[in-house]
Amino acid sequence: MPYYTSDLFNFLENLEQNNNREWFAAHKDTYTALRKLWMDDLARMHEAMCQWEPRLKAYRTETCAYRIYRDTRFSPDKTPYKTYFSAIFSPYGKQPHRGSYYLHMSPHKNESGLFGGVWMPEAPVLKKLRHAIVDNIDEFEEILNEPLLKKNYKQWESEKLKTAPKGWAKDHPQIELLRLKDFGMVHNVETSFFIDSSWPEKAAGIFKYIKPFVDFLNYSIDEE
Repeated sequence: MPYYTSDLFNFLENLEQNNNREWFAAHKDTYTALRKLWMDDLARMHEAMCQWEPRLKAYRTETCAYRIYRDTRFSPDKTPYKTYFSAIFSPYGKQPHRGSYYLHMSPHKNESGLFGGVWMPEAPVLKKLRHAIVDNIDEFEEILNEPLLKKNYKQWESEKLKTAPKGWAKDHPQIELLRLKDFGMVHNVETSFFIDSSWPEKAAGIFKYIKPFVDFLNYSIDEE
């Protein structure tokens, strides 16, 4: 019997084609049932992650999962629902501008992934991280070059400045790192990854590889 995630991805594809409140209301029971099964799996992943990041025990799984309802107040796209499931886990809860672990499950090819890092940090945090990386470049490069991290997180998930940030030379030895606007990396997965009932434990294991990177970002932010 196929794992429920097959039905979940089918639901999300249908939702994308019928992204309106009437259709969602007619299929609310299906959504509720699938969401419950997903939350059970998310709790398993959360528990497995707590084995190597005990600080995550301070937060309930429910608070880490994002809602399916979109905030359309400031968006030209007024469709009311997200067409993916997602969750974020961090030693700081959902505080912005902190290193975290983000799960994104989409029915579309090349859109699902396991992310680690800091996204859209405010200007003072971004400035602090750039200085921390340059001041501790040997430690930072050692983290990035750790074989299991390098194997599983092969690319940056970040926008880049077209030139050097203000106050930095264009020919700085770490200019490619300094041009990053986010410090995040991604392990891309296909939908087939989630069809396996053991995906929560597998995902937790992959997230573990990027923990030293997330830790570096967080203690750099905390440093006075």
